[in-house]
Amino acid sequence: MMGALVIGGGPAGLMAADALLSAGHPVVLADAKPSLGRKLLMAGKSGLNLTKAEPFAAFLGNYGAAAPALRPMLSAFPPEEVMHWAEGLGQTLFTGSTGRVFPHGMKASPLLRAWLARLDGMGLERHTRWRWTGWDGEAVLMETPEGARRLTPGVTVLALGGASWARLGSDGQWAAIFQGAGLPVTPFAPANAGLCVDWSAHMKAQFGAPLKGVAFHAGDLASRGEAVISARGLEGGGLYPLSPALRAGAALTVDLCPDVDLAALTRRLARPRGKQSLSNHLRKVVKLSPAARALLMECARPLPEEPAALAALLKALPVQHVGLRPLDEAISVAGGVPLGALDAGLMLKDRPGTFVAGEMLDWEAPTGGYLLTGCLATGLWAGRAAAARLAAAPPPDH
Repeated sequence: MMGALVIGGGPAGLMAADALLSAGHPVVLADAKPSLGRKLLMAGKSGLNLTKAEPFAAFLGNYGAAAPALRPMLSAFPPEEVMHWAEGLGQTLFTGSTGRVFPHGMKASPLLRAWLARLDGMGLERHTRWRWTGWDGEAVLMETPEGARRLTPGVTVLALGGASWARLGSDGQWAAIFQGAGLPVTPFAPANAGLCVDWSAHMKAQFGAPLKGVAFHAGDLASRGEAVISARGLEGGGLYPLSPALRAGAALTVDLCPDVDLAALTRRLARPRGKQSLSNHLRKVVKLSPAARALLMECARPLPEEPAALAALLKALPVQHVGLRPLDEAISVAGGVPLGALDAGLMLKDRPGTFVAGEMLDWEAPTGGYLLTGCLATGLWAGRAAAARLAAAPPPDH
């Protein structure tokens, strides 16, 4: 029997391997792709957002319904510990004005290289192009370039990702293996995804334009942040936190003037406009950007002339949409292994010795450092629990 097997070479899998190696256990890490950390590297192309520096209660609240279950893991590896960990890998960090934490170099590749060098130095045995195909009794089945292999690890940590960005490795094919083994899987659904809007031809001039200084509302959720008008609808970090409500079919409204209350906005709009067009009046007295004015005209023309009615519209502009973008285009997913199917150490109740971490788990969080911290924290937690199980196991018979 070998020591530990970790399947999946993203942040959760690497953190689980780190925890196991740190506890003195030999680890084999397998990944189906030709190289490790592909989704992490892609995330780093626009600036690697490691975590979010904010009070823990506010941080935890961004994990929604899964927050109570994830609290122990996130408490054990909160944002300040994520920062210390990255600094320990030689990364100098800075915190932006919104609390988001980045490496000074912005990219993921230096951190990943340093991390893999650390793990290699600890004795990690890693294999790429090894795809997990299921179980045969206690054996873990792998398809490798050298053919099929049967492994019998003391513990297994599964960190195979969700079902978005399949080309980077998170293809969700593991769900069929789980279902075939009688293990529960909550169906996947897009999270942190763009919103599909059927624009008229008038909006073409705004494609690529940002909507700044606005607030988005859907159901009970609200978000301040930027979104971009695209040919297919709206996308961006300001919109992504609304994914749970939008996925459930909630209407979207946009507050184009979130820093001005309704009464003050009504007074501004009541100013005489003379011979100015309504569009120019809005530009001058409300200071709407061209993109915001275009959105207003697209969604609410003909505009009401009465100041109070127009002000109410500016504070809650309805944007008709046809749902979120497809699953594989989402940044992350909802769905996966229900947390109720796992024990306190993230071990499958129905398959002792097998642990699950990262985006395989049924939780979701917005972008802004929450996703990556969640993956790291659950990987560390599962790795430590797996290490404790190995340490408690009786020695193999000779």
